Amino acid sequence: MTGRIPAAVSLITVAHNSAETLRRCWSATRLPADTEWIVVDNGSSDDSAAVARALGARVIDAGANRGFSAGNNLGLQHASGSFIGFVNPDVVVDVDSIGELVATARRRRALVAPQLLNLDGTEQPNGRGYPLLVAKVRNRLRGGDAAYLLRSGDGEPQPVCWVMGAAILGDRALFEVLGGWDARFFLYYEDKDICLRAWAAGIPTLLVPGARWTHGWARETTSLHWGAWRREIPSMVKFYRRYPEFLSGPRASARAHPEIDAAVYGADRKRSRDAHA
Repeated sequence: MTGRIPAAVSLITVAHNSAETLRRCWSATRLPADTEWIVVDNGSSDDSAAVARALGARVIDAGANRGFSAGNNLGLQHASGSFIGFVNPDVVVDVDSIGELVATARRRRALVAPQLLNLDGTEQPNGRGYPLLVAKVRNRLRGGDAAYLLRSGDGEPQPVCWVMGAAILGDRALFEVLGGWDARFFLYYEDKDICLRAWAAGIPTLLVPGARWTHGWARETTSLHWGAWRREIPSMVKFYRRYPEFLSGPRASARAHPEIDAAVYGADRKRSRDAHA
């Protein structure tokens, strides 16, 4: 970073064959002068790197597809900002709300996420409750689980167990305290893991209702596409070996994570948590 003026905010995007998505979601984004955009090109075979440069990003060539977590960590190494946002290629950033995310994260010493919206403007439940295996299966089969799919609502930032890794932000110092993303998760489950490690370190995860970004999300593993499941299953095994309480149920999860239970569920939400079982 010699000779480069440090940014106040660094947004980091990991791209892999994402050229069309970058064009669609970032072409209209005009970042403030104190905000840099870093795109880590994870071994793309399309023109992701050229598109990102044309859109104003500083491109870091990972040399190969090193996975989402490793790509995020590489971007963090090259970032100059004191505040970091990890943002997927398919997210449309509301630039005017970045300041609110920074202020909330610093006031609460938290990792934060905007409330994501679907393409039709409806709220996307990017906040989540306990990552119980039974809750994940139930959500894939039918959805609509109010104890698992969490939204920000109105008013104050909403504590959640974890947020989808499509957009997660926080002070650089907090990510460094956590040691960054765990590169043993090539893809999937890394977002659950980093939020759980943050909670254990006294760093909550919050959904910020005043920040609303659009996410053109299409999860591969909601279908029977074997390639996607082949990538998810190894991460699933790693995750539940590390956090076996989430194989048991909400009571075991609450005992293992009392700080999450108190902040996210609380006494008045005990009934909803028990319905999670």
